[in-house]
Amino acid sequence: MTDPSHSTLDPGRLARQGFPEIIYCQSKTAAQVIDNLRALAAANGCAFGTRLDPEKAASVISAIPDATYDPMGRTIRLGNMPVTGNRRIAVVTAGTSDLPVAAEAAATLSFLGHPVDHFTDIGVAGIHRLHGRIDEIRAAAVVIVVAGMEGALPSVVGGLLSAPVIAVPTSVGYGAAFEGLAALLGMLNSCAAGLTVVNIDNGFGAAMAAHRILQSHVIQ
Repeated sequence: MTDPSHSTLDPGRLARQGFPEIIYCQSKTAAQVIDNLRALAAANGCAFGTRLDPEKAASVISAIPDATYDPMGRTIRLGNMPVTGNRRIAVVTAGTSDLPVAAEAAATLSFLGHPVDHFTDIGVAGIHRLHGRIDEIRAAAVVIVVAGMEGALPSVVGGLLSAPVIAVPTSVGYGAAFEGLAALLGMLNSCAAGLTVVNIDNGFGAAMAAHRILQSHVIQ
């Protein structure tokens, strides 16, 4: 039995926008997350949450054993949306430290029914690593590039591809990185034309942008 008093959910979002409401779990109690997952799964046949810390996740899984938790990306899912097609999305990380943000993006895309290819630890500090994978990355319909430090990798990738590129700055880096602000500003000032940039550590937002791009293509 769910308690509707703490949240006003939007079960019509799937029909209206082509994706269901996603639960932002940070700052919510485990009980609130459980209620929302159950209510959205009942309305849409599936449910998904982001930014769920491991301690709360244990309580949620105990109450909803069918839910699946990804500790790297801190996401939780109950079922999945139908597969949307065979157009693949590439999630590219500059460094291993960027993996949590990339995992959030990849899990969101997988929940939304998109096939995902992962390309990890191929940042500009060893640019030859990117050159060895670039033909595989070019096969993707949309590319999400996750990078911290100075945030250079999306500019490089954006200059090599024709597909839409979505850049995600991360809070990875030493003091002058200002917890991702340096990467964010670098990406916003990229000379790679048409680069889309989301907020710091916002893997979820990048995934939703990619979903909207492909959904728009399907509608057309």
